[in-house]
Amino acid sequence: MKTRLREVPVEEAVGLALAHDLTQIIPGQFKGRLFRKGHVVTEEYIPKLLDIGKAHIYVLELGEGDLHEDDAALRLASALAGDGITFGEPGEGKVTLRAERRGLAVLDEAFVRSVNRIGDIALATVRRDQVLQPGGAIAAVRAIPLIVPERKIAEAEALAADWRARHGSAPLAVRPLRSVRAGLLVTGGEVYSGRIKDKFGPAVRAKLEALGSTVAEQRFAPDDRQRIVTEIHYLLERGYDMILVTGGMSVDPDDRTPGAIREAGADIVSYGTPMLPGSMLLVGYLGDVPILGLPGCVMHDPYTSFDVLLPRILAGDRITREEIAGMGCGGLLHG
Repeated sequence: MKTRLREVPVEEAVGLALAHDLTQIIPGQFKGRLFRKGHVVTEEYIPKLLDIGKAHIYVLELGEGDLHEDDAALRLASALAGDGITFGEPGEGKVTLRAERRGLAVLDEAFVRSVNRIGDIALATVRRDQVLQPGGAIAAVRAIPLIVPERKIAEAEALAADWRARHGSAPLAVRPLRSVRAGLLVTGGEVYSGRIKDKFGPAVRAKLEALGSTVAEQRFAPDDRQRIVTEIHYLLERGYDMILVTGGMSVDPDDRTPGAIREAGADIVSYGTPMLPGSMLLVGYLGDVPILGLPGCVMHDPYTSFDVLLPRILAGDRITREEIAGMGCGGLLHG
């Protein structure tokens, strides 16, 4: 039997089941589902259907090899969702996949394209490595027509199964962020002497706490290379998971931070990041401990190269020079 979609006047629809969700829109007040797919029409609902402009409804009789939009979307979501992802019931052929925890979005652009090439189904995602809060959407899947050929969902499921077999994980997942204890060193004679109030500390502390980490200890040093080296060694000996050194990152004569980080024994991955704001950011490692030199923009700009790299480090990534080079694409964070 082929799928049949019959149009029935609402006055003759009593006792029949709706073929799809029906949406009600009240401008400025409400937009949402009024009746769910499968709802059986009774006499009392006829005025409500007429109120939303439905003089006719569709009655659906599915044929072999066809899927209703909701069933198609639910199967697609089930195939794609991996660790750290949850989703609820479909509505109007759409399922939203959400993060169960704070973390980074795991996805692959080539895989997303392969699903969207199939046709009649859509997969939309956030950016790779985007920070997600619990309940935040990582992706949404949708069946475009009301009726979807089952073979197209099977094709998407096969792509997802192949991905799982090759990568050992689902195509979509949320990587958790570690909770780290950071040592913070604020440099600059003007702050060290008390001439001006420290603004770096509160800004850096807020950024870490927003991601579930803490500044365990904050120290101060003047614009003296050896003093900065000494303080870096102190923070390293304290066993902190990350060391952040602020200020003194430009080319002014008094800016000693990059040289001090190098002299402290750090393996410098990059001094300079192709992102704006934050191009003067330094990334290095003291053994396995990340050490970052933070430029002044971190203190006053809401989103910089530091905000891009920090979640990656908290997720356990070791930043490489090649990755830094690739960050120029999309690296103009705001102009």
